[in-house]
Amino acid sequence: MTQLPAKVISGGRTIGWRTRIALAALLVLAVTTVVTTNVLLTDRFTQNTRNRAELRLALYSGNLLSELRRNAIVPQLLARDPALIGALGSGDYSSSTQRLISFVEEIGAASLMLLDRDGRAVAATDRNRLGSQHRSDRYFVDAIRASGTVFTAMRRDSGAYVFAYSRRVEERGSVLGVILVEVDLAKFERAWAGISDAVVVSDSSGTIILATEPRWRGLTEAEALAAEPARSAIQRAIQVTSDWTALPADAYVQGEAVMRMQTRIPFRGWTMTSFTTYASVREKVNGFLALEIMGFAILLAVAFYFLSRKSALRMALFQRESAELRALNARLQREIAERERVQENLAVAEQTLEQSSKLAALGEMSAAVSHELNQPLAAMKTYLAGARLLLRRNRPEEALSSFQRIDDLIERMGAITRQLKSYARKGSEEFAPVNMGDALASAMSMMEPQLKRRQIRISRAIPSRPVMVMGDRMRIEQVMINLLRNAIDATGSVDDPEIDIILAAGETATLSVRDNGVGIDNLDKLFEPFYTTKTAGDGVGLGLAISSGIVNDLGGRLTARNAEGGGAVFEMQLPILEEEDADIAAAE
Repeated sequence: MTQLPAKVISGGRTIGWRTRIALAALLVLAVTTVVTTNVLLTDRFTQNTRNRAELRLALYSGNLLSELRRNAIVPQLLARDPALIGALGSGDYSSSTQRLISFVEEIGAASLMLLDRDGRAVAATDRNRLGSQHRSDRYFVDAIRASGTVFTAMRRDSGAYVFAYSRRVEERGSVLGVILVEVDLAKFERAWAGISDAVVVSDSSGTIILATEPRWRGLTEAEALAAEPARSAIQRAIQVTSDWTALPADAYVQGEAVMRMQTRIPFRGWTMTSFTTYASVREKVNGFLALEIMGFAILLAVAFYFLSRKSALRMALFQRESAELRALNARLQREIAERERVQENLAVAEQTLEQSSKLAALGEMSAAVSHELNQPLAAMKTYLAGARLLLRRNRPEEALSSFQRIDDLIERMGAITRQLKSYARKGSEEFAPVNMGDALASAMSMMEPQLKRRQIRISRAIPSRPVMVMGDRMRIEQVMINLLRNAIDATGSVDDPEIDIILAAGETATLSVRDNGVGIDNLDKLFEPFYTTKTAGDGVGLGLAISSGIVNDLGGRLTARNAEGGGAVFEMQLPILEEEDADIAAAE
């Protein structure tokens, strides 16, 4: 390279010790100011957030208590209603249900129900419950035994709690039946979820009976907070680092630091607890810190500007040495000529690289086709062997079914090649609603020979309702087969191989495939093309790369991690298709 003249180099020395001290002092001042401001503002805004959380908690508990007290008087009034007493005495309930329906809108209760002395529902605002038996339910038994109104909180099979007031109906000392008033407390959960981060109500035993997180019901507070911890120590460390300016966290909800507030509800020993994140505190504090940092950055920019002007003046003096500059110009001309020759060589190299890229793409496509057709060919070989055996045993009908399966596999191989070409064109085909459960069943059928040969224990958890997504079923099945094949290969060295398959429907349709193999050594390179840990001839390292590309094209994501008890977990997440969208797509 060209060397600058010595005098030019010596002219660039420059920042005096006074300037350095001034810049260092400015930097120390900036850091001190930012840290001090951060601590003071964090304390202030955190306290303000706590005060607002206390006010919200008082309002929530007041509304809840008001709803309970308002409904507490209803059973006493209905137990004295002449029409209901007469219906229980005469056994004529033809107008009782309509009478309860006329009351429920005025009362604001969830539902009303009239039970006879045997616990049978003879009148109800929910007509589906007519005739149902409640003889062994606690609210019926307690009401028959007690002389006043009884409150009961009972958990349903779905996990939600039923809150009800009940009171026996009697006439002249004889018990005729029980009036039941269910209190609608679920509306408070929905209201809290739209305003607060997380709110729970616990009974006297510490069990959560109301919560903005439905999965917390029936647990204690400690169990609920431990239900979804940070996924790993690294993730928790990152979370703590992001909250370094906050006060010590009261608890962690789903790995996020929160402040905890609690108040007692003057009703049967209930307590209400809220969890509020530090997000609003951080936003406000970060806004002030950004202004301060910007101010100091402007000061530093001005200082460097004046320093650069001083250096420019010095450089102008050295530019007068024209002889050295002419020599420099001559050397630059030679360098330009050399660069032109390099450019010519670069053009030739680019042409060579383009040809190499074409050959690499051709090799990748060939490897992908071989990789994807290997499993159907193996299955065809198994079916042919079975058909040959059936023909020898004079069972042609069963052999025909094997031939039909071979025909289906041939059709599937043609579909796979079409899908590989479609994937290369970045999805030229239209999407359609796909039932993930049906696609999984088809993929499991494809892998059945390998699973039986290896005697792998399969555990499946699939919801009863269809899990619908919008996509290409063949490509989704292709991803599922790749995940199952990787799980089978991962358990090759395990004595008792197990594969757990979980299909869940929430905000997304999530398919989890877990094995008890040796796990994954290098998660960073897992989805790179041609990366594989298998021996030569067992795989080319394209399955996961192709699967990741397919899932990304469908608007989802494919992730992998090592399980805590050993083995690996792969998760395919796709946007879930709501029922209304599925109906619209079917109509189109």
